[in-house]
Amino acid sequence: MTIQQAQDDVDQWIKTYGVRYFSELTNMTILTEEVGEMARIMARTYGDQSFKKSDLGKDLGDEMADVLWVLICIANQTGINLTEALEKNIAKKTDRDKDRHKQNPKLL
Repeated sequence: MTIQQAQDDVDQWIKTYGVRYFSELTNMTILTEEVGEMARIMARTYGDQSFKKSDLGKDLGDEMADVLWVLICIANQTGINLTEALEKNIAKKTDRDKDRHKQNPKLL
């Protein structure tokens, strides 16, 4: 699936099952909530916190997909083509950081 296909699929799902998009501000809040759920699993799986009963059975991939879903919703409703935005972002990072990380002794 391409990023554009994902944007199209989410848009079609919203129009078919979701009635309409939530407002942009509501979706920004939901995105923050979903990132928090992903962070909770990361902290318990890779960090120092232990799992609570309510955390068991949570799937990191599913939480990442929730984050991506809401991000796609926000892109769709604000007219952002995520493929173009990502391509521009990669070019920006490449131009800005092409030597910086290779010269960082902390990364060697």
